[in-house]
This record gives sequence, structure tokens and C-alpha cells, in this order.
Amino acid sequence: MKEMTHLGAYGIVIKNNKILLIKKQGGPYDGKLDLPGGRIEFGERPKDALKRELLEETGIEITNYKLFDSDSVTVKWKFKDDLVQTHHIGIFFTILNYNNEVKKEVKIDEINDDSLGAEFFDINKLSKKELSTIAILELEKLGYTLKN
Repeated sequence: MKEMTHLGAYGIVIKNNKILLIKKQGGPYDGKLDLPGGRIEFGERPKDALKRELLEETGIEITNYKLFDSDSVTVKWKFKDDLVQTHHIGIFFTILNYNNEVKKEVKIDEINDDSLGAEFFDINKLSKKELSTIAILELEKLGYTLKN
């Protein structure tokens, strides 16, 4: 089994008991709802990756944020004919303020390679089966109880 490590910066945007999530295409969370964010590029600071990724995936421009958590999960998934085990490490920020409207749909291209768009979801209606492992981890740390 192939092994890889993925380090990313992610934003947690909660308003009125609703959380901003992206619809994933591809990767270990294909078809799931996930926290917006992604890979920290070589030489990039986590806060800069956060700002870049949220703009790409959701259309919002972050103006105020604070560090919330860092943690990791291990996820197995099939890529082509290979089984891949990914150590997914995340640095999570609470987004306090932002500009622009959330884009419900975005194009997959060379800049955005896995988000189909973003929207706010009622946290009390979310179930674990529709969420990425990393989103479940952080929502539970925030004190939410998710349905199975």
C-alpha cells in the first residue's frame, strides 16, 4: 500500500449554527462535504495558504481569523488501481470575518482541483456519513454531536 502525507490549512466558518463546507470531487473525500482549505505549498505560510485556498474554493476573502487547532487523521482510499494510505494533517483556523459572497458553484481547473463549490449547512442536520473524516474531527472538538 502506498503512503503519503498531506499538510493543509483549513477554515471553520460558522454562522447561526450553520457551517461552510465544500463539495469534494476526487481524492480521499470524493463525494463528501469537507472544510474549505487545502495543501500548504512549498515556502507558503499556513495563513497565506488558508487565504488562498478559501478564495479559490469558496470565493470569500478572509479579513479576520484565529488559530483554532491542529490535528491529523489517517485515511485509506483507492487512487486508480492503488490503495493509498494518507496521513492528513490539518492546521485549522476559525474565520471571524470575510468579504464577498460564498460561491455555491466553482469550476474545477488548474487552480481549484477538488471543490465543486461551497454553501452553509445546518450542523444539527449533518451526519457523519456525508462528511470528511477531518471535518468530523473538528466539529466534534467544537462540541457538536453528529448523527451516524
